[in-house]
Amino acid sequence: MQERHKDRKRYFEEQVYTTEKYVIPFVAEVMPVTKNISVLEIGCGEGGNMKPFLDLGCKVIGIDLNTKQIENAKAYFADHPNQENLELILRDIYEMKPDELGEFDLIIMRDVIEHIHNQEKFMAYVKQFLKPKGIFFLGFPPWQMPFGGHQQIAKHKYLSKLPFYHLLPMSIYNSILKAAGEGDKVRNELLEIKETGISIERFRRILKVENYTVNKEVMYLFNPNYDIKFGLQPREQFGLFKAIPYFRNFATTCCFYLISR
Repeated sequence: MQERHKDRKRYFEEQVYTTEKYVIPFVAEVMPVTKNISVLEIGCGEGGNMKPFLDLGCKVIGIDLNTKQIENAKAYFADHPNQENLELILRDIYEMKPDELGEFDLIIMRDVIEHIHNQEKFMAYVKQFLKPKGIFFLGFPPWQMPFGGHQQIAKHKYLSKLPFYHLLPMSIYNSILKAAGEGDKVRNELLEIKETGISIERFRRILKVENYTVNKEVMYLFNPNYDIKFGLQPREQFGLFKAIPYFRNFATTCCFYLISR
């Protein structure tokens, strides 16, 4: 699993595949996805999620704090025929305002919200970048799911494949990572994710407090991204199980949301 995360071009192509095959059709059920829409991706990384929109001719802006990933994105898109429709920004979204960044028909965040501190503050802030009839797509793994701690990035061959141990108390979790020889960089990243991981219930509460409307919600037993990663077709969570608060987080590997102001 560690090798997959090191191969950034492979990761980019996996994002392209999943967004093209699953995210765009999901969004299209609520809003037509045509070349006439403007798209903002927050936490864009190398931009794999943006490419299918750029392929369609959409105006696309990606913003991220990671210098290396923005550099990779510029290299990956250097020869794209619609490159003039793409802007890549290396900045903190909190430093931006609508008069500088703009307002968008569609904002996308895939596997990002679970890395953000103070998600309440973030969801309140980002609302200003949506057009009045704009749509916000978010996809994320609930914290309690088997690999909700992103422990697949661990370098230890067993810890990277061990489910659920990220749910242990912080001190015990940290001790296990130390004992396994995880370096400070990976260990600090895993501990930070433990602080920021989000559940379905907490995400719903944030949406309610910030007056978002849920246009579409799907909980997946098999994450759509598992298609390209493992050859598993996406499967929605069972109706009865997804209705049980808290427990559904343990077996829901991904949630897709479309929300609006």
